Amino acid sequence: MITKKPITDLIWKRYSCRTYSARPVEKNLIDQLEQCVADSPDGPFGSRSRFELIMATDEDRNALKDLGTYGFIKNPTGFILSAVKQSPRDLEDFGYAMERNILYATELGLGTCWLGGSFTKSTFAEKISADEDETVPAVAAFGHMASKMSMVEKAIRWGAGAKNRKPWETLFFKNGFNGSLSTEDIGKWAEPLEMVRIAPSASNRQPWRIVWESATGSFHFYCQRSKGYKTRNKMLFGMADLQRVDMGIAMCHFEMTCKDSGLFGKWSFEEPKIGKLPELTEYVASWQTSPQNL
Repeated sequence: MITKKPITDLIWKRYSCRTYSARPVEKNLIDQLEQCVADSPDGPFGSRSRFELIMATDEDRNALKDLGTYGFIKNPTGFILSAVKQSPRDLEDFGYAMERNILYATELGLGTCWLGGSFTKSTFAEKISADEDETVPAVAAFGHMASKMSMVEKAIRWGAGAKNRKPWETLFFKNGFNGSLSTEDIGKWAEPLEMVRIAPSASNRQPWRIVWESATGSFHFYCQRSKGYKTRNKMLFGMADLQRVDMGIAMCHFEMTCKDSGLFGKWSFEEPKIGKLPELTEYVASWQTSPQNL
């Protein structure tokens, strides 16, 4: 995916838009977004997600009414759908690929909103012809942003603490979870980490934790789960494991910012030995820095 604007500008600009203009999205923008969606790459773990663009109908809007605040999405032009083949790291790969599409929509000047819910048996799953071994863990609304947020949207954003992000020292560590990591320690890598810090996440839980290994220059990504969050969402709403999706979003922000900044590396998946992990924390992946960037 090639963007004209720096990826950091797009990450800062993008927010969860719930109020859209009634003005339809121009055909040339639809065509560009459709091509980006069709060209979605495999995720870092190699899982494949099929993506499609659909235009919004009354039936689609009704499908959101049982999903809490998502029922307040107003006037979306359409949705980005995905059918994800089930595999051990399918949700991380899905989050990674969907976020790339969302950032491209931002490049086109469109508003977007992640919608995580129970879509596998919904009309959305029917429209993308999801097979029995595929899931639809989330969809994304898109359209032209309204000139003003509705009062309902303002209330939802305030209630969710949409602008709040955890401080640096609670997310990023040096040589283990007991070591503090400063921006001075990390130098040019501070920007990719900051783009992870401000990434969107389900219920703004921000589950990503990253440990920098100074000897190798590797960044080890961990998911620190919110207690009871996965079980509650599955039992009450039939939701996918959205904190795994969040980790894919974090990996997307980190990788795209690195590439945009000329900081080369690659993903690896061998869990490091960094000592005892905090409660509810599990390893996901590592970014191995290329020697020329050490």
